[in-house]
Amino acid sequence: MRRTKCLNRDRIQVYDGHDKTLHQRLTALRNEMRTRASTQSTELDAYLVTSYDEHMSDHLMESDERLKFLTGFTGTTGEAVVTTKSAALWVDARFYEQADFELNCDWRIFRSGEHPTISEWVLTELSPESRLGADPQLVPHSLWVSLERQLNSDYIKLIKIHRNLVDLVWGSRRPAPKLNSIKVQPLRFAGEHWEVKVNKLRSNLTAMRCDAMIVTSLTEVAYILNLRGSDIPYTPVFKAYLLVSNREIILYTNNTRKNMGLLNHLKSHSCHNEYCVQIKEYQDVLRDLRTLSQHWKRVLVPSAVVFDMGASEAIHSVLPRELVLDRPSPIIFLRAQKNEVEQQGMIKAHIRDGAAMCEVLSYLEERFIAGDHFTELSLAREVDRSRKIQDLSEGPSFKTIVAFGAHSAIPHYTPSNRTDFEITEYGTLLIDSGGQYQDGTTDVSRTIHLGEPHPDQIRAYTNVLIGMIRLSVLTFPENLKPAELDALARGPVWGEMNDYPHGTGHGIGSYSSVHESPISVAYTTKQRYSFKDGYFFSNEPGYYKKGEFGIRLENVLQVHDTGKVHPSGNKFLSFEDITLVPFEPKMIDRSLLSAPEIKWINDYNARIRQLVGDELKRKQKMEAFYWMMNKTRNIPEYRSEADYGAAGSVSLNFRVVALVLATIITNILFLG
Repeated sequence: MRRTKCLNRDRIQVYDGHDKTLHQRLTALRNEMRTRASTQSTELDAYLVTSYDEHMSDHLMESDERLKFLTGFTGTTGEAVVTTKSAALWVDARFYEQADFELNCDWRIFRSGEHPTISEWVLTELSPESRLGADPQLVPHSLWVSLERQLNSDYIKLIKIHRNLVDLVWGSRRPAPKLNSIKVQPLRFAGEHWEVKVNKLRSNLTAMRCDAMIVTSLTEVAYILNLRGSDIPYTPVFKAYLLVSNREIILYTNNTRKNMGLLNHLKSHSCHNEYCVQIKEYQDVLRDLRTLSQHWKRVLVPSAVVFDMGASEAIHSVLPRELVLDRPSPIIFLRAQKNEVEQQGMIKAHIRDGAAMCEVLSYLEERFIAGDHFTELSLAREVDRSRKIQDLSEGPSFKTIVAFGAHSAIPHYTPSNRTDFEITEYGTLLIDSGGQYQDGTTDVSRTIHLGEPHPDQIRAYTNVLIGMIRLSVLTFPENLKPAELDALARGPVWGEMNDYPHGTGHGIGSYSSVHESPISVAYTTKQRYSFKDGYFFSNEPGYYKKGEFGIRLENVLQVHDTGKVHPSGNKFLSFEDITLVPFEPKMIDRSLLSAPEIKWINDYNARIRQLVGDELKRKQKMEAFYWMMNKTRNIPEYRSEADYGAAGSVSLNFRVVALVLATIITNILFLG
């Protein structure tokens, strides 16, 4: 696909500023590919760079942002391949426009899941007997196997390169890895002792006839041991592997993290039974796997599932293939079904988070009317500040998105110094943000307008809201798959002959990752995993009109067991919104809403007034309280003739005429 910013660059490329720096890095990488000492073998014809660390993490510490360093791309997922003469990046459709802006003209950009795939492109760029190198610690095993199979058919070799070439280019400028302290998650927030969780995991391993499991996901290590950290931005985890067998538990992390509280929590002082945790150095994990596997008959190595990419190729390469059971981690399903303490913590966290959002939105409107100026970045800082002062706050759960005007039409756009827009009254303002609290994780999107919204924007907003409501009110049998619910939320947007290039929902953790398996509501990715009582996930339909405006609304829903049974014997489940942030009344066209939808909004607003209102009054945030009360005023559930006329209109002119006639008739009646 042709690059928008590169259409007029047909001659020799001339770079300056940041583009020149990125060009120099690409040249340096190609030099490393040709240097025999770097690869400890013959030179490479191509090199693969992923957006992962050793644990396939959703977010990365700065020292692991190799794809960003090389390409300039700041999105969360992507894969790049560099040959001696060309370079290409594959990104999710959500990030395509962002990548087009951020990358210089050395790069071609493709959408993940479309043609050409990585292997298809490599086969067109390289001749038989060529060599594609990659760091096996940073490539998911599933991706490695897929590439190897597809490339071998044309005799292109996929080579393990254990000295990362991007790190060699980065050199001394590469930031030092973070080794922050490890914190114990108190039982009053975790709700369950770590020994109980380990016992459940061992029961799962026994059922699968496994002697051991290597836990590679950082969020799973943190969950199973009731520990948290701050090595990685936005996700409260620490770099570590965990090995669990029937007889021992070994935590591989940096030994400098040891302290008396951690040793006491893990019972690590003297290990004489199967419920104590040995602590070893992080880099010992591969050596130990080689040694210990000689005594095992079967070991579970996590495979890719939904948002979790499973173990790296490096982990697989040290284990005999006949011992490996490649299956989804049982911890994913233990963690997703929150216990009663975690459920109550999530509810309380969302009440405080709702208060934080009311504070920042009321402040924005007040100061904007007073003449203050805001940009996307300055407002993002206000959103983060408002959350930071809440009780039990541990910072944002992802980088705050504030997108104004045309930027709001770019899904998951993130403001930067190079793109920062000033916010005015002439466009939609989309805010997508979330918080980490010791008792829960939040994720909420709201779209507002500081002026007078256009009728097209109002209609789009209302349709997105209708889609959100239709999913929220559903009662359904538990065997229904998440992908089968997607049409409910997308239906009103599809009715406008539009769609949005992201999922409608994703699982969400409890003081953990904001993207949590196994729930993904997206008709394009049909997963076989079903909802269960105690799951939490997001509901986030959207509407994007390229170059003009975007709408996204997002709530977190809790899954409930209704206590009723389907004729098939399956349980009936239902949802409850635990996000409590007002919608924008002037963006809602009441004439498009049914009476039940209006009732839902009124009931939702009543919960905000009660729960968030009490929190705002407790904190003596009365300006935010009155703003919230104004935004949650009751909507009349009856519809006037004027409403019916508006709902049936087929053009803007007709709607204007209907409104004018209604006004004239009203004036005649009152004046008469």
